[in-house]
Amino acid sequence: MMVFSLRDFDEKPFFEKYAGEYGLELVSTPEPPTAENAYLAEGCRYINIITTPLNRHLLEKFRSLGAEYVVTRTIGYDHIDMTAAKELGFKVANTPYGPDGVAEYTIMLMLMCIRKMKSISIRFTGQDYTLKNLLGRELSDMTVGIIGTGRIGTRLAEMLSGFGCRILASSPHPNKRAAEFAEYVPLEQLYREADIISLHAPATEQTRYMIDSAAISSMKDGVVIINTSRGSLIDSNALADGLSSGKIGAAGLDVVEDESELFYFDRRGDVLRNSSMYLLSSFPNVIITHHMAFYTSQAVETMVRDSLKGAACDMNGEKNLWTVSD
Repeated sequence: MMVFSLRDFDEKPFFEKYAGEYGLELVSTPEPPTAENAYLAEGCRYINIITTPLNRHLLEKFRSLGAEYVVTRTIGYDHIDMTAAKELGFKVANTPYGPDGVAEYTIMLMLMCIRKMKSISIRFTGQDYTLKNLLGRELSDMTVGIIGTGRIGTRLAEMLSGFGCRILASSPHPNKRAAEFAEYVPLEQLYREADIISLHAPATEQTRYMIDSAAISSMKDGVVIINTSRGSLIDSNALADGLSSGKIGAAGLDVVEDESELFYFDRRGDVLRNSSMYLLSSFPNVIITHHMAFYTSQAVETMVRDSLKGAACDMNGEKNLWTVSD
């Protein structure tokens, strides 16, 4: 197996442990896959990546080197050209991790937004201890709308029930567990009634820019938008316009558009080409983190373990629970 983007400081011990357990020989690099380093995968049947895009050109290169299987150490796999992968005969797998970490992080962002924590922190650092314009809100008095009730959205609804807030949900696939804590409503109603909107939908053509100018205009004044899912769900320009006008009261973003060349690299001193992120990060009521809601020791071990276990299942002709396309 060829492992790209391997992090010595957290993933390496788990790779060493589970590679031995599952009988896999590893070749690795800390670098993401590129046309220049693709040769490292020569003779490897399995390719192991994280969030770096795998386009047709790279997939063709890996196929010519003998690869047959791609696994991403993430839940989402929208960074892989699935059409090309299928045409080239690749099996593709992902690595779902437990929902608790992202659900907890989402609640943290909600609380930081409604308590104006970014402004508090900036003011405190500058030794300004005044209270003006820092008045917060209590979650128990608010209505939270959850878009997408898969494992994470459902777990979020369950956790939020302890705060006493009203919970709305919208999803093309309602489930009984989420319905125990949230009221399923049409998306248009959720937009109208929610004080906080939290996104937990996958990145697809149908969900791209589901939060656009029209959607924002239908929301409550002062709405708080939280995104721990995928950056492409929000039109960044529309979000900035909503923040500038005051229509949007705050935003907590763990993901942004076009983040693949930013997260998880050291870009200190670089002029970034993501102008929308520069703009959004300048707002005192916007909190941006670098796609790390998932980042707990439990999740990292799970992602490494299952990325290797799935390959071992494939190698041994056993059922692979993590295959998303073959």
